[in-house]
Amino acid sequence: MYNKRSRFLTVMVSLGLAFFYIPLLLLVIYSFNHSKLVPVWGGWSTRWYKVLFFESPEVWSAVALSLKIAFVNATFATMLGTLAALAMVRFGRFKGRTLFGGMLVAPLVMPEVITGLSLLVFFISLQELIGWPAERGFTTITIAHITFSMAFVAVTVQARLTGMGQDLEEAAADLGAKPFKVLTAITIPRLTPALVSGWLLAFTLSLDDLVIASFVTGPGANTLPILIFSRIRLGLRPDINALATIIILVVAICVTIAALIMYRQHKRDLLDQQLAERAD
Repeated sequence: MYNKRSRFLTVMVSLGLAFFYIPLLLLVIYSFNHSKLVPVWGGWSTRWYKVLFFESPEVWSAVALSLKIAFVNATFATMLGTLAALAMVRFGRFKGRTLFGGMLVAPLVMPEVITGLSLLVFFISLQELIGWPAERGFTTITIAHITFSMAFVAVTVQARLTGMGQDLEEAAADLGAKPFKVLTAITIPRLTPALVSGWLLAFTLSLDDLVIASFVTGPGANTLPILIFSRIRLGLRPDINALATIIILVVAICVTIAALIMYRQHKRDLLDQQLAERAD
C-alpha cells in the first residue's frame, strides 16, 4: 500500500514538474531556431541572439525600464513590508491591529484589474487636484507595484518573525542592549533569509506584471511584459525567445545565490540556538 502510494506521488510530482519545465525547455530550444516563424523549426542558429543584441533597441529599453522599476519596487516594498510585519508581530496587541492586518493582506486577494483601475483613477484625481504626476510612466508604475508587492513581503517576514521566537532578543535586552541595537544586531540579521526571499519575490512580481502596469503607464513607457504582449498581437518575433532564455539564465543564477545565502543563515541560526541552549 505504501509503495503504491509512493509510486502514485512520484508520478504526480513528475507530471507536475514536466508541465512546468518542458515549455521552458522548448522556449530555450526555439531561441536557437533559424526560422523567422516561431513555431517552424529551421535548424540551429544564434541568429536571433545577434538580432536581439544589435538590432532591437526597443527591447533593451523595455528591459532597462522593467529592471529599474523592479529594483526600486523590491527595495521599498521590502523596507515597508518589514516594518509592517514588525508592527504585527513585535508590537503585541494595539488598537486597530485587526483592521491593519486585514488591510495589509488585502492586495493578495484583490483582482489585479480592480487594483490597476483604482490606481489609475487615483493618479488621475491627483493630477487634477495638485498637478502630480505630470505624466504616467516610471513613477506611477513603481508606486503601483509597491502597493501590492509590500503585502507579499509582509507575509513572508511575518512568518519568519513568528517562527524564530524572541529568546535572543530578550537575552540581549536583559544584558543592556537598547531596542535599536537589538533590532540591528539580532533581529535584522536573523531575518536575512526572509528579507532576501521577500526582495526576490517583490522583484519577480514587478518584472512579471502586465495588468496593473497597463493601467498606470503612459505613452513611451513600455515595460517588457507590455512590449511582449503588444508583439503577440502584431506577430511575435523569435528574438523574444532569445531574451526569455537570457532571463531564465539570470533567474537561475539569482535563485542559486539566494539558496546559498539562506543555507548559510540556517546553519548560523542552528549554531546560535546550540550556544543559547548551552548557556542555559
